[in-house]
Amino acid sequence: MTRWFGGIWPKSLQGQLLLAVALALLLAQGISAALLYSAQVERREAALVHAAAIRLFAANREGRMAGQHPPGAVEAARQLKVEQIARSPLLPSDHRIDRAEQELQEILAGQGFSTGNVVVFHRPLGHDRHLANRIARRTVALGEHAPPPPREMMVAAVEMPAKAGWMVVRMPVPRPERGLLLTLVGQTLLLYALLFGAIALILGQITKPLKALTGRLERFAETRDAQGQLEPRGPDDVRRLIVAHNAMEARLAALLDEKDVMLGAIGHDLKTPLAALRVRIESVEDEGERAKMARTIEDITRSLDDILSLARVGRPSDPLEPAELGALVLQVAEEFEDMGEPVTFEGGERIVLPIRATWLRRAVRNLVVNALRYGKVARIELVREGGQAVIRIEDQGPGIPEDQIARMLEPFTRGEPSRNSETGGAGLGLTLARAIADQHGGSLQLANRRDSAGMVTGLVATLALPLT
Repeated sequence: MTRWFGGIWPKSLQGQLLLAVALALLLAQGISAALLYSAQVERREAALVHAAAIRLFAANREGRMAGQHPPGAVEAARQLKVEQIARSPLLPSDHRIDRAEQELQEILAGQGFSTGNVVVFHRPLGHDRHLANRIARRTVALGEHAPPPPREMMVAAVEMPAKAGWMVVRMPVPRPERGLLLTLVGQTLLLYALLFGAIALILGQITKPLKALTGRLERFAETRDAQGQLEPRGPDDVRRLIVAHNAMEARLAALLDEKDVMLGAIGHDLKTPLAALRVRIESVEDEGERAKMARTIEDITRSLDDILSLARVGRPSDPLEPAELGALVLQVAEEFEDMGEPVTFEGGERIVLPIRATWLRRAVRNLVVNALRYGKVARIELVREGGQAVIRIEDQGPGIPEDQIARMLEPFTRGEPSRNSETGGAGLGLTLARAIADQHGGSLQLANRRDSAGMVTGLVATLALPLT
């Protein structure tokens, strides 16, 4: 449906239903108008056929009564506007009306009128100058009260075998009644007013609560805060939907609270023993073994931090605050430059956005770490494109097989099967960066960079944030 009507099809439920009713009513009124017009044409045709039959029958009767007085018969026929000619008036360009011919023949036969062939057809009024002049004189005489002048005439001709000739009647065909169109227009406008008023009233009782529920869902998706639930209102079905949503929202909020409590307990219960273990390994005399133990503890600690951060990113505690994006990215780049890492930043125009700086800084840092780990170098670029602020991190690594790119954004997925600290962490860096982008209403995409020959020359991570 939307493909047929393109941009005129409304997006809201109320607009779609009102437009559907308008189109259905328009179609119904169109069909009704066609049926009424067809019925009017049939009535007009039947009236003309009956009038022609009366004239022909009366002229034939006057002719028989005149008997041996042909002049009287001719005069009677003239008064009845019946013409007697030697051959059929039908021309090759005329189109016969079969239904009218059959009806005229049945009427005449029922009155004992012996006929041969019968022809009935319409012809432009201009072909009969005498009839056109007579109608013009009548129009002038009636003045403003005159009906619209006809455009065509109906010709009915009956072959008279006994007289070896034809009796012909020519009658103007009146135009369709003006009142029919006005009646249909008025009826349509009245139906539109009544239906649209009733439907708009009913839809308002449905769409207003649904609109409020949609806004509530969007706020809950952003804040995960169960405060400010909607009061059930509207029809019973909508009220039940709001009640069910409130119950589901409260349950989700409780589950999120339980998750936060559980994660806090896990973080405390695991980090405390890890810290104690880190102190105890200092007593190990073998320096190599001590270093391995320290790296293992640090790896476990980083993985634990990533897991806890990934779990909490969907329910941030810090608010959105305006920040200059270029300065934030430059700060991350300088951190790596201070450590001697090959990281460069190409800043663009000044872009200020409401962001959670701590989280976004971590997302950029994770992308840079990934680029350095697999691509040796990282080049950061900040641009404004299509209503978005775009941060690109490019490396010079081997890229990712096309069928594996989507999987790399899933938790615990890495380009290398090992999970030791030399080659990488637990495979949560890209997943966390994507979650942070989603938290800001943006997106994270990975793509291979190719040269002019189509060879892969590295990977491009694109973090896009909406400007509004």
